[in-house]
Amino acid sequence: MGNNKKIKVGMAMSGGVDSTVAAALLQEQGYAVYGFFMLLPVPEMEAQQERVSRVAETLQIPLECIAMENHFTETVIHYFLSSYRQGLTPNPCIFCNQYIKFGSFLRAMLAAGMEKTASGHYAQISASQGQSLIVRSPDPLKDQSYFLCRVDSRQLDSHIFPLARWSKQHTYQRAKSMGFDFQGQESQDVCFLSGDLHSFLASRGLKERPGKIVTTNGTCLAGHQGIWRYTIGQRRGLGIPDATPWYVTAIDATNNQIVVGKTEQLLHETLTVHSLQWFRKPTLFPWQGAVQIRSRHAPVRAKLTLADRKRGRVVFAKPQRAITPGQYAAFYDGDKLIGSGIIEKYQQ
Repeated sequence: MGNNKKIKVGMAMSGGVDSTVAAALLQEQGYAVYGFFMLLPVPEMEAQQERVSRVAETLQIPLECIAMENHFTETVIHYFLSSYRQGLTPNPCIFCNQYIKFGSFLRAMLAAGMEKTASGHYAQISASQGQSLIVRSPDPLKDQSYFLCRVDSRQLDSHIFPLARWSKQHTYQRAKSMGFDFQGQESQDVCFLSGDLHSFLASRGLKERPGKIVTTNGTCLAGHQGIWRYTIGQRRGLGIPDATPWYVTAIDATNNQIVVGKTEQLLHETLTVHSLQWFRKPTLFPWQGAVQIRSRHAPVRAKLTLADRKRGRVVFAKPQRAITPGQYAAFYDGDKLIGSGIIEKYQQ
């Protein structure tokens, strides 16, 4: 046991395996652990609240529920809907980490008297040149560093990732040894969706707006009922029979058109980003390192050139498939996450 007995740690609890084992590890290290749970406008919230209450009771830690329904709706869901209206593909988990989990929720824990905060993310925190930054988890199948690419360095200064060097398999094994059975209870990617995406968007006011599905040279091949029904790289649901598949290559919100092409037209070697944000800004540009453009994308060597303080241009060592405006480009120096930008557009 460590010398942490008097240190109060606010543990972000969900009732799932990761936060449960993380809380238990903090207890073993001697921290005074307090559980905090976000009340959100998501399906089966009551059942989730009951589950986290049982976990807290078993671990014998106090639990405080923080009402965040309105703030979550006004922040994350508004961003989600606004992005689709603009023909962009959002990443609500990254946005939520930035503004909710490591924003208002973290501040609520500190305001409740916590000295440190913690969560069950699979990532590491490292100090570099006086700045806290994210380092990849050693478990490549569960590494969540990409989802933390917009967290502010200062938000990490008093934060703990108890599962920093753990694998998911190891976490399940520890949970089982504690008497918990979480097998088959993985959380879904977008926690607030009830049913399919299209039904959710329609229920929130994204109405049908017919338009054209066109080729890159402007030939109309079919019609669509709303640009928000499509994402870059999509193949299914286009209704365009051909000898080889068609894919969505662009979403033209200005003209209300979906642009399609063949698989080779999904490949691009250059993209532009805006809203650049740094954990550790490189001292020299162009910067060269690894760039990851979505959660399941293998990082690729690339060069970043600045256009101004908040905008830049990324050129990959080899063309990448389905570069998607609205998603995030995360910049890595080895395993260290040093910054990110929001993808604006791709270029030939």
